[in-house]
Amino acid sequence: MPTLTPADLSLELGVPQKRIRDVLREFFGTLDIGTTRWELSDEQADAVRDRLRVEPVEIPRFSLSVGDQVLRRAVHRAYGGQQQGGISTPRSLGEIFIFTDPAKGARHGYDRFEGLREDGSYSYTGEGQVGDQVFLRGNLALRDAAKNGRIIRLFTVQNTRVTYIGAFTTGLPTYRYEIIPDNEGTLRRGIIFNLLPVDADVTTLPAYGGAKPADAHVSEWAAPAYSDIVVAGEESAPIDERVVSRVEFELQAAFGEWLTRNGTPPSRLTLPVGSSRIEPDLYVTTSGWIVEAKKSTARSYVRTAIGQVLDYAHVANEKGLAAVPVILLPGHPEVDLQQLITSLNIITAVRHGEEFELIEA
Repeated sequence: MPTLTPADLSLELGVPQKRIRDVLREFFGTLDIGTTRWELSDEQADAVRDRLRVEPVEIPRFSLSVGDQVLRRAVHRAYGGQQQGGISTPRSLGEIFIFTDPAKGARHGYDRFEGLREDGSYSYTGEGQVGDQVFLRGNLALRDAAKNGRIIRLFTVQNTRVTYIGAFTTGLPTYRYEIIPDNEGTLRRGIIFNLLPVDADVTTLPAYGGAKPADAHVSEWAAPAYSDIVVAGEESAPIDERVVSRVEFELQAAFGEWLTRNGTPPSRLTLPVGSSRIEPDLYVTTSGWIVEAKKSTARSYVRTAIGQVLDYAHVANEKGLAAVPVILLPGHPEVDLQQLITSLNIITAVRHGEEFELIEA
């Protein structure tokens, strides 16, 4: 029989876990040294029930903490909402509960575009097992969650129990369409939601597409194709977005060729982070350069590049790899930004035709 915890009693009695732990300490003292959580005997659980059932009933509010494992039916008994399917909308809270079960989801094509992305976002497949997915009921609620001020709470499913991962909101874009199979193998249009963690522990989430993160891996680099303008999944993207994407791809290709001409050919570097993976644009093994390219010298792009390349370098260092951060730009950034880059010990590579100027840190 599963161990009873304050989280289980919190759902059963409709009171915050802190109140339950206060009662436990009052009756039974503090936890033993080395014990990190309460695992309740029947006597302890009954003592808490007897004490708290005589207290005034509070307005329902979400009481689980990140990492809590409880029965799914206990969640619905406490808050309501649909007990079947992946999206539940309990009226008592005005929030949205979403459930992911990778093992079962694979039968309906949910695993192909679901999981933790390298940018920290989480891709979640909408509901609807047969035919094209549409914006009704749960899908509609999830699409409009941010607009309506509704918190999204993600749970992973393990048989009859669920683990609370944390609170999320929708990102930009809120969703995209992908072609996924149904439970009979028929291809259909699926809705893939883009979710951003607000207060969550995403380390236990599966990687995007179900891929297993491996050790840091260096492989052969190939210049990105830019003769045809392609933005994955965005055939209808505005022309200016597609043009600047081409600029970035062409910049990477030119820098890779320049490095090769100078006897330091680039490689690909894949870095595992939690259950996900991240990959800089280029990696030069001979110098340890980790390169992040940006299509513009605008402040917003340069600031993003700084954060990304420092993150890559930090993770690479943690994996025991030499890592020197490099930002690749099509021109010179503003003077104050260049000063910031240099102060952070980041090398700047600036394009001049077929050549590149290196501004050392």
